[in-house]
Amino acid sequence: MTAYPLRFLSRPATVLAATAALLLTGCAGSKVQDNTTYDFGPAAMGATPASQGAATATPAALVVMDATGPDALENERMYYRLNYADALQAHTYANSRWASSPLQLVTQRIKTRLAQSGIKVLSATDASTGVPLLRVEVEDFVHAFGGVSQSEGQLTLRASLFNDHRLVDQRSFTRATPAASADAAGGARALAASMDGITADMLAWLATLDTRKR
Repeated sequence: MTAYPLRFLSRPATVLAATAALLLTGCAGSKVQDNTTYDFGPAAMGATPASQGAATATPAALVVMDATGPDALENERMYYRLNYADALQAHTYANSRWASSPLQLVTQRIKTRLAQSGIKVLSATDASTGVPLLRVEVEDFVHAFGGVSQSEGQLTLRASLFNDHRLVDQRSFTRATPAASADAAGGARALAASMDGITADMLAWLATLDTRKR
């Protein structure tokens, strides 16, 4: 095949070649890009159940178990789904990660917000008779795209409150916060906002429960 000098290429072909060169340059740059690490940021004080006019005071103390969930949430990968293309396929951001696993982030945020509300937070090793126990199971934690430029941080979890092995109540909480940008940073901020919304909902829920022995 005869090799023609670049000057003999048609204008569309020249533009295509230049575009390809730019894309290759971008890909090469991304390979050396440092990983960006995200977490939920500082937990700002929100409304307490008392200020919301809850009927019952929150428990004085709670044993908070580590959140459980799918195996995919036990590592630091940041997942996203292109629901408009294939909702059954999960993708990961190549150069972005969580500071710790989503399950650990959820656990810590719940403990922080409970402590901020005035509840004494105990671990499983501190458990004692008569102290209610909170279990949390994360069902969904993902940056979901409904369109090319439209996405949200979707978070769903189920909370169960026990007292002396008796189930006091169980409730599922869901939040979907629109992302400001269609990238890992936008997904991280949206998921953090969804988590803070759910913790506020959980506090309001706990304030309505009667954890006294029966």
